[in-house]
Amino acid sequence: MISLVEAQEIVIGGCEPVAPVIVDCQQMSGRVVAQDVVATEFIPPFDNTAVDGFAVRAQDVTNAGIELEVLGVIGAGHVASYEIGAGQAARIMTGAPMPQGADAVVMIEDATVLSANRVQINKPARVGEAIRKIGEDVRAGDVVFKTGALINAAGIGVLAGINARKVMSYPKLRVAMLSTGDELVIDGSELKPGQIRESNLTMLSAMIAATGCEVINLGIIEDDEQKLEATLRDVAQRCDAIVTSGGVGQGDFDVVKIVLSRIAEMQWMQMAIKPAKPFAFGKLATSDARVIPIFGLPGNPVSSMISFELLARPALRKMMGHTKNLMRPTVRAIVDAPMKRKQDGKIHFMRVFGEFGDDGRLHVRDTGPQGSHQLASTALANGLALVPDGQGLAIGAEVEVMMLA
Repeated sequence: MISLVEAQEIVIGGCEPVAPVIVDCQQMSGRVVAQDVVATEFIPPFDNTAVDGFAVRAQDVTNAGIELEVLGVIGAGHVASYEIGAGQAARIMTGAPMPQGADAVVMIEDATVLSANRVQINKPARVGEAIRKIGEDVRAGDVVFKTGALINAAGIGVLAGINARKVMSYPKLRVAMLSTGDELVIDGSELKPGQIRESNLTMLSAMIAATGCEVINLGIIEDDEQKLEATLRDVAQRCDAIVTSGGVGQGDFDVVKIVLSRIAEMQWMQMAIKPAKPFAFGKLATSDARVIPIFGLPGNPVSSMISFELLARPALRKMMGHTKNLMRPTVRAIVDAPMKRKQDGKIHFMRVFGEFGDDGRLHVRDTGPQGSHQLASTALANGLALVPDGQGLAIGAEVEVMMLA
């Protein structure tokens, strides 16, 4: 057996970022920038008011009760054709450009309208008050996003605000997903003796999509070597990675293992963890000189889920340009119920539910049966507790938890 760290070095280290592409800024959510984004415009592009009120000269309003002449009304998107002089003001709406001569804005709540062209200001004004200055958020020439930055919804807004309509970005991966097995039923029909319903494809497709990838779901492939080989070679021409489920354990003579061993450079691993001990990683060369990573997950659903989280997910993230936080975050938590296990030389990943207590610490307890085939209790978990080799953990002990949600 090899350690999880060794396996991660093989798998994650064996994957490289795909070639960057030009992406419309509106499609950048969840993508990683592949080239520094430099602002060519200011945000905001001009001095403007942060509130509805009156644009004034602060030197005219040193005391409460000052009356001023109102020259007009300035709405957002409109520029005043006049300049504010001594004893004058302008009614101004949020976002409107500041008129020449004015250096402060008094909120409407702090003014009393006396007539159509007279206002009383009920508090002293300060220079710069309620004014958003040009370039206060972003200045032309600023590096707004460095290479490797992850763009979120606010980031898209920034890109639009500086008119960065096209961005060099790492693309979302196209990941092909398949499973084999004549015993699997996927169409909802009645089960025959020896058959089980497919669950891994459905689960893993959702996990791949949640990683930010486009899923090519190939469904259940018949236990036929020629058909499987043809399917793998075909999909490799139109995807960036392949995920398979089942047939990676020692002693397996599953058609997946037979075919992959023949057409790809594969490494068949046995890791010192439970569940998810077996895992396969390989590379399949395509006719157009690309190399497609293959992640071979075990068939038991919980093992499949955990091995995806520990190995495939961080590798896919790396391929999409992520350089930080490839793995999910971990937190030290307090054990609220005994976590029993047997000593076997492995790290056990126990499915747990955690919530923060009055002490500000995360408290966890297992979600129920921990068998590698028992997906129902896993669905209740929001974390994986890394229980070290030994007899388990008692109430009050600390444990490292990988947070899933």
